[in-house]
Amino acid sequence: MSVLIIVFLTAVAALFSGVFNQGKWSRYIGIAGLLIALYVSYLPEAQFFSQYRAMFEYGVNTALFTKISIVITLLLFFLGGFAFSNHRSHQSELYALMLFALCGGIVLFGYQNLVTLFIGIEILSIPLYVMAGANKTDLRSNEASIKYFLMGCFATGFLLFGITLIYGTSGTFDLYAIHSFAAKNPKDLMLILGMILMIGAMAFKVALAPFHMWSPDVYQGSPSLITTFMMSVVKISGFYAFFRLMTIGFTGVYSEWFNIVGVLVIITLFLANAMGLAQSNAKRMLAYSSVSHAGYVGLIFFGLNNLSTYNLAFYLFAYSIASVGVMMSLIWVEKLKRETSYNAFKGLAKSEPLLATVAAVSMLSMAGIPLTAGFMGKFALFSQAMNGAAFLVLIAILGSAISIAYYLRLIIAMFFFKESSFKTSEKVTLTYNILAVFIIVAIVALGVFPDLFAMQFASMK
Repeated sequence: MSVLIIVFLTAVAALFSGVFNQGKWSRYIGIAGLLIALYVSYLPEAQFFSQYRAMFEYGVNTALFTKISIVITLLLFFLGGFAFSNHRSHQSELYALMLFALCGGIVLFGYQNLVTLFIGIEILSIPLYVMAGANKTDLRSNEASIKYFLMGCFATGFLLFGITLIYGTSGTFDLYAIHSFAAKNPKDLMLILGMILMIGAMAFKVALAPFHMWSPDVYQGSPSLITTFMMSVVKISGFYAFFRLMTIGFTGVYSEWFNIVGVLVIITLFLANAMGLAQSNAKRMLAYSSVSHAGYVGLIFFGLNNLSTYNLAFYLFAYSIASVGVMMSLIWVEKLKRETSYNAFKGLAKSEPLLATVAAVSMLSMAGIPLTAGFMGKFALFSQAMNGAAFLVLIAILGSAISIAYYLRLIIAMFFFKESSFKTSEKVTLTYNILAVFIIVAIVALGVFPDLFAMQFASMK
């Protein structure tokens, strides 16, 4: 709860810096507040907040995912100086909205009942509807905002309808009380219907097919830094909330939702990877890549064991770091070329070798190539899912093989053209170079020594 309060106050301070025409300081206010919140996340929770445990509890797993989200948000804030260079007039609002959305994510990490789940999702989603349309003069950005808002409202309706049915039959919103009710009444029709509606709503939030239809257009139309935030922090928040819901509230009816989630994973892996091959725009390809990774993460629901939460955290962190790495290169190319087609990246390695390298290493990690964090993350998920869902693992391996093809297209464009298409004297900033080195080292280090993740994040109080 202390971390949540600090992030919220930081968001308010960043917002008010714009009110007093000091919007340029909002980024530094956000970075300072996030560093304080990261430090506090390692401290024991104050006893004062124990009275709220029926709604929200800052436990071990909540602390783990909170730390990950804060670190990723910090990286995005460091990228913001260049990424938001054309949003000078309202950059304080964008930074504040990102922090408010992070507040929603933190609520989702520790929610104890379905009311808190709904509140967290709304706090997370509403700022995203605004940020998606931040490029006010771009029709694609306006379309992204409207489409995300309208479809998000439908998903929220499904969520609320599902919560209503579950409360109507169980008489409680508490996750653990619902767990007890489901264990005693596994064939209760209202419980099953409510659960199915909630699965549909959560599948929308994490972009599992066929509930993914919003994500390619929204990811492509949104400002690229906001797209990166959606691909990382929002996905972390949505998936852990989904994981808590299914593994705590609905464990007693596992046999009822096992096949439903399995079908969603199969559709996601086939559809997203096939569509990724068909793209000619790098940003849209990465959008379908993000959908495909939702399919890989969906394997966490199979073969559940004591390490499942840790495996989920490691994979989401590895994917998020890689997303930041490839998107920071896309942001720079987009600023110079005003497009994100594969052709726009031709010869990037000639003019900015470090930027091309971080993008390549990040995509190799996404593809699950050995000696990268992505490989270790996939290995952990696949190993777990082999216990009861070997068929899904085979499909996931096939999907990973397909994904290599569309990642290689971008890598080839960057490295295998003799002439650079970047006829400009503008060079990458020192901040971007430092972040590029950090991401490369992090991806390789976690791929070779995955226990470093536990040492930095999972070594709990």
